[in-house]
Amino acid sequence: MADNSQNMSYQAGEAKGQAQEKASGMMDKAGNAAQSAKESSQQAGQQVKDKAQGAAESVKNAVGMNK
Repeated sequence: MADNSQNMSYQAGEAKGQAQEKASGMMDKAGNAAQSAKESSQQAGQQVKDKAQGAAESVKNAVGMNK
């Protein structure tokens, strides 16, 4: 009976270790996805800012304010 109990305990420990490893991997993936989304939004924001500045310069040039 002790062997069966030890075997079940070992298997439970193995399952726990595997679950922890899988959770850790999922957290890494989630962290990477969040970082990627942050970088993408920063790039998009910079592009919008650049376009707005370009548009403002175009308006200034068109009305002669850039001289």
